[in-house]
Amino acid sequence: MQFDSNESLAQARERNITDALREDIGLGDHTAQLVPNGVSTARLLVREQAVLCGRDWFEGCMRRLDASASLEWKFEEGDEMPANAVVCEMRLGSRALLTAERPAMNFLQTLSAVATSTRSHVRAIAGASPNPRGCAVLDTRKTLPGLRQAQKYAVRIGGGANQRMALWDGILIKENHIAAAGGIAAALNAAHALNAGVTIQIEVESLDELREALDAGATSILIDNFSLAQMQEAVALVAAHAKAMGGAAPLLEASGGLGLAELRAVAATGVDRISVGRLTKDIKAVDYSLRVTASE
Repeated sequence: MQFDSNESLAQARERNITDALREDIGLGDHTAQLVPNGVSTARLLVREQAVLCGRDWFEGCMRRLDASASLEWKFEEGDEMPANAVVCEMRLGSRALLTAERPAMNFLQTLSAVATSTRSHVRAIAGASPNPRGCAVLDTRKTLPGLRQAQKYAVRIGGGANQRMALWDGILIKENHIAAAGGIAAALNAAHALNAGVTIQIEVESLDELREALDAGATSILIDNFSLAQMQEAVALVAAHAKAMGGAAPLLEASGGLGLAELRAVAATGVDRISVGRLTKDIKAVDYSLRVTASE
């Protein structure tokens, strides 16, 4: 099965906004009908220190219900906000504001949470890597259904990098692919034969599998659930292989339930990348508050 195109961030954002409003409004917001259909001003505050992310989703919800809505943001996307700061002041139709409030804030609290968590992970490894190519913090495909593009955008805003966006964006050969294909070399050969024009990465679960992947010509390798000592040995193996072959060392990415507390030690082993699923799947919403300040 395949679809007729790969969705862009802009397309995903419009779909997100439509879906959020559709599921909340349905045949109509009965509660909003209780207030006069005038104009209101409101103030958005953040109750905790956080990285701002999701302005376009928030603003999109408001403008979808009132195209003339006026929003004045006090922070730029990606800025760090102190607790209890005023984030945005807005003026729009009273009913539109009340109807759009929850969908808009759901996006903001979720995407800000991803960006904030990512920022803390990026800071945790700052200056720790001996690798001349540096070490990047990556997300995974463990995202909330329907919010893949949005959450991976938030990771970038937080200073992280994206693993493949989706199945269409790269080949990642995992243990089940290897088993079904008949082994590491067979899986890699099949991947190259596709000539799909995307990156090819293979996952290994032991140093022996790493050696097999290197011998099969792998250029990007995911080492899963390795200990720190095994990661160090993996880095040395990759460097030795590159020297023997006279080429660039394959990219080495560590994964496997890695927590914030251990991230710095992982970066210090010299791996190129660290993928962290919890950036997008284990998030705690940032606390925002929206209050109407005046109505006409």
